[in-house]
Amino acid sequence: MEFDYSKPHEECGVFGVYSMDGALNPAYATYNGLLALQHRGQESCGIAVNDQGVISCYKDMGLVTETFNDKILRELKGQIAVGHVRYSTAGASVRENSQPLVMRYIKGTLAIAHNGNLSNAYELRHELEHRGCIFQTTIDSEVIAYLIARERVKAPSIEEAVYRAMPKVQGSYSMIVMSPQKLIAVRDPNGFRPLCIGRVENSYVFASETCALDACGAEFVRDVEPGEIVVADKDGLRSMTLPNKAAKSLCVFEYIYFARTDSVVDGISVYEARKEAGRLLARQHPVEADMVIGVPESGIDAAIGYSEESGIPYQKGIVKNGYIGRTFIKPDQASRERSVRIKLNALGTAVKGKRVVMLDDSIVRGTTCARIVSMLKDAGAKEVHLRISSPPFLWPCYYGTDIPSKDELIACKHTIEEIGKMSFADSIEFLALENLPKMLGVESDCGHYCDACFSGRYPAAVPSHSMASKENKYCVPIRRD
Repeated sequence: MEFDYSKPHEECGVFGVYSMDGALNPAYATYNGLLALQHRGQESCGIAVNDQGVISCYKDMGLVTETFNDKILRELKGQIAVGHVRYSTAGASVRENSQPLVMRYIKGTLAIAHNGNLSNAYELRHELEHRGCIFQTTIDSEVIAYLIARERVKAPSIEEAVYRAMPKVQGSYSMIVMSPQKLIAVRDPNGFRPLCIGRVENSYVFASETCALDACGAEFVRDVEPGEIVVADKDGLRSMTLPNKAAKSLCVFEYIYFARTDSVVDGISVYEARKEAGRLLARQHPVEADMVIGVPESGIDAAIGYSEESGIPYQKGIVKNGYIGRTFIKPDQASRERSVRIKLNALGTAVKGKRVVMLDDSIVRGTTCARIVSMLKDAGAKEVHLRISSPPFLWPCYYGTDIPSKDELIACKHTIEEIGKMSFADSIEFLALENLPKMLGVESDCGHYCDACFSGRYPAAVPSHSMASKENKYCVPIRRD
């Protein structure tokens, strides 16, 4: 199997349930939550459940529907659960690296599901190894597990252990920790990755996105704040704040591409943000055309916004095969060249003879975009004008997004005009960097989100060594086209 690297990828999604009152079946609720979060990771998935202090776990490579069935879920009995869907940015794509991680130590058992990347994971792991720690995986999440377990030996509670361990960690983490008695959600001081809280009667749910709360029938309560530790136990919910303060820096690409369109992230509707990006593009870069189309799925919302602002009719011009995920078999070069048609195909009767404005969320290497434009022109489109609802990628990400090195980013090597020619488009324009705050409806970018992949302004430490590096001794190379 080979992965579709035409877009940046999120590392994972996390989900957790605390249900001592029986309002939710933790295993089934987690299964439904992970289905809703499947877009955040399609390599592996897992669920760990806690039955009166005894933690068991089932996980494997593949999609949620491929990994779990009713028989497995019935056997996952308990009152607390934590789940995870994974796409690897740090560590190889193998079963050993799937989550949740379950660790048995002197104080009992922990299960951890982590979304993000630690920028100092290499240094922390090096230190722990020299103290005798033996690692079973190549992921930075295991580093966090060791730090929490080590602090728990001296701390009076698991939440105090988390509180003491997290200041040692740099980078991004939205994480759920399950102990024999408690479920804990923690978000890094910058809030790079989303995390929210839901409720069903006296049961509590933690999830990467609000769409997962909807999937299990939970009512949205609030977001976990950056730098906050939220504990669910027999006494209800309580909160602690991490000591290291930082400016809020949610990844702006959550709104552009990662999050599901029906989610609300940190109080901002993903759908409305994407539509606003389209409106901004229409005002910023108008063009005479007959129709506006969007590249499924995240380009569609921006296309609707562009159409509303410009008055050019929105129509369906590209059909997506809904049964194709981020992995598909490509046995030879000819198949790789045709791979875009496996997932997407032009609606010839709609685009033939038309001047088309095509909205897409981003361009990484540029090859896929060129294939889509060629596909539309082969179907008879008279003109194709590309409008991209994000600025050009110019910098790598160190906080949990698999954006390649600058050597692989087309915008680092070519001008916008050159990218347009390479894409076979009649014109091409990107959303201006200064329009990102307007897209989110905030006054400025300061203290609201991270746009480092576009601007190079990193709000937190970047690694001197990276466990995500394919040359790193801890990682197995992943083949890429």
